[in-house]
Amino acid sequence: MDGGAAPPTQPRPAFYAAAPGSLRDWWTLLHPPYTAWHLAYVVIGASLVPHVDLTRMLAAVLAFFLAVGIAAHALDELHGRPLRTRIPSPVLVVSAVVALVGAVGLGVVGVVQVGWGLVPFMVAGPVVVVAYNLELLGGALHNDATFAGAWGAFPVLTAAVAQDGRLAPASVIAAGGAFALSLAQRRLSTPARLLRRRTGRVEGSLTLADGRVVSLDREVLLAPIERALGAMAWAVVLTAAALAVARLS
Repeated sequence: MDGGAAPPTQPRPAFYAAAPGSLRDWWTLLHPPYTAWHLAYVVIGASLVPHVDLTRMLAAVLAFFLAVGIAAHALDELHGRPLRTRIPSPVLVVSAVVALVGAVGLGVVGVVQVGWGLVPFMVAGPVVVVAYNLELLGGALHNDATFAGAWGAFPVLTAAVAQDGRLAPASVIAAGGAFALSLAQRRLSTPARLLRRRTGRVEGSLTLADGRVVSLDREVLLAPIERALGAMAWAVVLTAAALAVARLS
């Protein structure tokens, strides 16, 4: 006897999400393409100063990996479990705190080396990470502009200042470009998250000018968005790698 149609399979919470599992949950939590994308901004910012210090560049990359790759994503998962990982909440809290302390510690070392110009960045970074991902102040900072500024422009500017304590015009221009790219990322990823995490069913069709009918479903709508996001991530990472090789070779 037919027991009825099987319920639709729940889609992965992100196109890069792995199947549930202890280590695989950590892979998903790190948002690998997006973390690499934003770390690439650090490399771009560090590569635009007259004299590049590789040690300072790597320290800045590590600091942002701790603050963004681990702390920000752990807090985001703690606030509502959007990735549906099974990582215990206390582990997420400890990971976020330890990662932020590590990032601030690297910032302190940077202040000793390059001067007080790095202090505003060292203070603002953790504040924005916590306020944005936990949606404090009623979620006032959880918006497109804050994301583009904090995850796009901010890494470029911070990495530049961490090199020699100053901001050159090229760094400010690059920060504007990073802001625009991150704004595009946010405006593409928002509908992708809506389709993957909050949509139960998609129905509809497109009737083309020649009369052909194209059925619409979740995958049809997601494919161009997520392919564009993946391509953009690779583009920024490869651009950063090219700049670093050119400056350090």
